[in-house]
Amino acid sequence: MGTKTPIHAISMWVRRQPPKIKAILAVLAAMTTLVFLRMVVDDHDSLFVVAEAVHAIGISVLLYKLMRERTCTGLSLKSQELTALFLAVRLYCSFVMEYDIHTVLDTATLGTTLWVIYLIRFKLRSSYMDDKDNCAIYYVAIPCAILSLFIHPSTQHHLINRILWGFCVYLEAVSVLPQLRVMQNTKIVEPFTAHYVFALGVARFLSCAHWILQVLDTRGRLLTALGYGLWPSMVLLSEIVQTFILADFCYYYVKSLVGGQLVVRLPSGVV
Repeated sequence: MGTKTPIHAISMWVRRQPPKIKAILAVLAAMTTLVFLRMVVDDHDSLFVVAEAVHAIGISVLLYKLMRERTCTGLSLKSQELTALFLAVRLYCSFVMEYDIHTVLDTATLGTTLWVIYLIRFKLRSSYMDDKDNCAIYYVAIPCAILSLFIHPSTQHHLINRILWGFCVYLEAVSVLPQLRVMQNTKIVEPFTAHYVFALGVARFLSCAHWILQVLDTRGRLLTALGYGLWPSMVLLSEIVQTFILADFCYYYVKSLVGGQLVVRLPSGVV
């Protein structure tokens, strides 16, 4: 029997732990990473730019898969459509409210996402797993729209723009749910799709870290700058939710990578 590496031994130990212990370990790991980022990254605002860049890289990996393998097996068209929707809304808000580097990154990501949608819908339709991609879009989008009507920024911008801003924040947090549903139905995630979803997980975590560290750096003044009422708390909650939605998959991705597996196999109950 071969000698187990320390990483493999730790992975096996974590795997044997009950769900509550795993949750505690995940929180401790996240907090440790946040402390590390706070120590080594001087400009914490750059984390948000890096998060968007990682998202763009993930989409590029997806495009490479589609162009090279000529198949969209395992991909959720609905997740891509939800992603395009929140990016389009955020891009509009960025143009009318705060034009900056994020606008450029969002434009590039939206363009590649629309390309992915085009390929799945028209060029690779025969390999699309319609029966597995069974999470209805309106179950995800409508609650976000309703929530944004009541909880949105309290800035001086036009009410419609503030509602749209709230909508894209909430929709971004849950846009990956149809993709997770596809993976839950198939139980096996091929490499390029796994790389893409892991990139989303990393991007979500960096975005969440950006907001948390900015709040700490400003000693809570950032929350006041975001507005009053429930909106500042909902922004942070949305960032945390979208991070934890993908945390379980990221664990199995790293586990498969360490084990030298090309595909990610998900046990029952994951995602």
